[in-house]
Amino acid sequence: MLHTSTSLVHPPAALNGFMGATQSVFPDQPPDPQSLDDPTERFDWSEEDIVFLHWRLLQEINQLSDPATPLEDKFDTLRWVFTERDKDQQPFSFVNCLRVVGCSPLSPIAYCGLVDAQDIRDHIRNKLKAWLSESLERYPQWVRDAIASNPQWVEARLARNPQWINEQLKQMSEQGDLFT
Repeated sequence: MLHTSTSLVHPPAALNGFMGATQSVFPDQPPDPQSLDDPTERFDWSEEDIVFLHWRLLQEINQLSDPATPLEDKFDTLRWVFTERDKDQQPFSFVNCLRVVGCSPLSPIAYCGLVDAQDIRDHIRNKLKAWLSESLERYPQWVRDAIASNPQWVEARLARNPQWINEQLKQMSEQGDLFT
């Protein structure tokens, strides 16, 4: 039977680890930059490391409710969560991350079994307007209007250049608004 509790803001006890603090399984020291360029070097991942990576990816969902999270990061997370259904069985898809973290005995959270991905998606969809509205309050009206009228255009601009909005704001502050 699927686990149907889906609150991302106040998760049920079985999902506390999805929303809690992390314990890093990564080394304290960053890797030697030259070793990252060596294609022959092999990294051995333990099963626990792989489960932790799935869990860490799920932590990105928490950023959706944070107004300070950059819009490009929110768009990336939303693309991942709401991807096409035929990609749900890919190794690090949203659905597969829920399955691995919910069912693995190596998970950093207590066992909760299968979680209904559609319930989580519905919850995110229901909260999304409020979360994006809070984020957009930080931007001038022209940015809010652009996102409301043509979000795909803004997303494409941010995909090409994540600093696009900041650059536009800087240019406007230096030149002034040409239309006022």
